[in-house]
Amino acid sequence: MSREVRAAPGNAVALGTTPRLPSYLPEEDRAPWEMFLAQIDRVLPHLGRLSRWADVLRRPKRVLVVDVPLRADSGEILHFEGYRVHHNVARGPGKGGIRYHPDVSLADVMALAGWMTVKNATVNLPYGGAKGGVRFDPAACSIAELERVTRRYASEIGLLIGPEQDIPAPDVNTGEREMAWIMDTYSMNSGASTPRVVTGKPVSMGGSLGRRDATGRGVVIVAREAMIRLGMPMTGARVAVQGFGNVGSAAARTFVEYGAKIVAVQNRSGAIHAPDGLDPVALTDFLAGREGSLVEFPGAHPIDADAFWSVDCDVLVPAALARSITSKNAPQIRARLIVEGANGPTTPQAEDILIDAGTTVVPDVIANAGGVIVSYFEWVQNASSFAWSEQDINLRLDRILDDAFGAVWQEARRLQLPLRVAAFLIGCTRVLEAHELRGLYP
Repeated sequence: MSREVRAAPGNAVALGTTPRLPSYLPEEDRAPWEMFLAQIDRVLPHLGRLSRWADVLRRPKRVLVVDVPLRADSGEILHFEGYRVHHNVARGPGKGGIRYHPDVSLADVMALAGWMTVKNATVNLPYGGAKGGVRFDPAACSIAELERVTRRYASEIGLLIGPEQDIPAPDVNTGEREMAWIMDTYSMNSGASTPRVVTGKPVSMGGSLGRRDATGRGVVIVAREAMIRLGMPMTGARVAVQGFGNVGSAAARTFVEYGAKIVAVQNRSGAIHAPDGLDPVALTDFLAGREGSLVEFPGAHPIDADAFWSVDCDVLVPAALARSITSKNAPQIRARLIVEGANGPTTPQAEDILIDAGTTVVPDVIANAGGVIVSYFEWVQNASSFAWSEQDINLRLDRILDDAFGAVWQEARRLQLPLRVAAFLIGCTRVLEAHELRGLYP
């Protein structure tokens, strides 16, 4: 069974006030959502008349929690908890990925949906913010079990998703295969083939060229624009990448294409240092099908995982999970520029430390928006039944990110704000203006 929890005013709260945290969020599991709220708090003084609408940003529009039963290959019946959250849909249908991870929680998904709201508005896509996840370890499942989990989860959230309501996409531990299963499940349940219900599909099923590397490529485009403004040459720039999954590996390859060099990489198995640079393509090939072998990569020196943060570099790309950079490791960071490939990798306290030290932090809501931008292109291509060339897609991606980052940079300089606050100001202003214009119904 599934249950929908609507973000209505909480019980036992005085009329006209809004509780700081939704009552359905477990007290022991609130850190990610608290982090998002802290970021909203920092933009409130700059919203002017729109601040009267700000509580809509503090409360998700709807939260769906579902039971995802699995008949394991052994015959055992297992149960996993799944989520789909619509944070805000004032500017268009919900848009956001689905992640599979044993540590995923409701607070994670709520925060990720909130960041998607701001991200989509900051780059001016006609989407709201949504996110989903299932709490389990996909690495412990067979392919058949993974398909059964995906199809059951897709059926459970089917009352929320749709090509004009909410369009899921890949995220941590999901990809083209899972999107194909979700698209097929939704289509079978609705009685019509509906490719627009998800993005990030295989190209043979209506997916877009360039989608697989779009987030990582976007990280480098934004880094390039920041480096131009900071007077940092890309050629020869030393880059450290934390996380070497889809985003981190694509960003590393693109940095090298631009003339930079990758001097350090960290993943869950360890960290390596290569002062003269390493070949990210060779590293990707080396890691394919391996577990825990990063430190064995020839030509690089294994280093302690904590020592990764103090590697001498020009650009640091956190591209793993949220809250990787904290007040504990922020003082060790020597990079002049941080470009967030992951969602929420830097805590507010850590960001204060970094900014005080003179480090420029380019926030996730602009830095990793390449994926959702090309997802939008896929959605548009599906609607028109016409496929664009990869060159056209990359050019359009470059232009949108260039314009969006330029606007964020200009706003930050005009108001003397950190880049994150400036990005949130642009994104939140667009969302709240939509609320103001639409009004309340009834």
